[in-house]
Amino acid sequence: MDFNECVRKRLVKDVKKDENQIFSIRDIAKIKIKSANVLPKEHFISKITLLYDALRENLECVALEKGYKIYNHECYTSFIREILNKSNEAERFDKMTKIRNGINYYGQKVDKDEAEYIIDEIKKLIKEFSE
Repeated sequence: MDFNECVRKRLVKDVKKDENQIFSIRDIAKIKIKSANVLPKEHFISKITLLYDALRENLECVALEKGYKIYNHECYTSFIREILNKSNEAERFDKMTKIRNGINYYGQKVDKDEAEYIIDEIKKLIKEFSE
């Protein structure tokens, strides 16, 4: 789905920039990152889900700064690709979304080696979309 279709389907709405909301969401994302970083290595599934949440929250802030409220992950991918002009990052985000959704909704497991790659990839994306 492209970004215009997301807008037409009301999965993206124009909003007024709210600095307090953006600050609060970024702060919550930082707490989740800190929490993920103190978990033992064997809790890699929890690390993945916490870090993914932080990534999505950072993306929410980027969207809010540009005047958009985005209501689903697919539209975040379109936002990254079309509004931010970052196709590579959009593909990487989409891949991480599918992995996270597999874990959360379908009981798909990842092994320790896969988890290390996923965690590293999510951290790189967080850095890309942080302040």
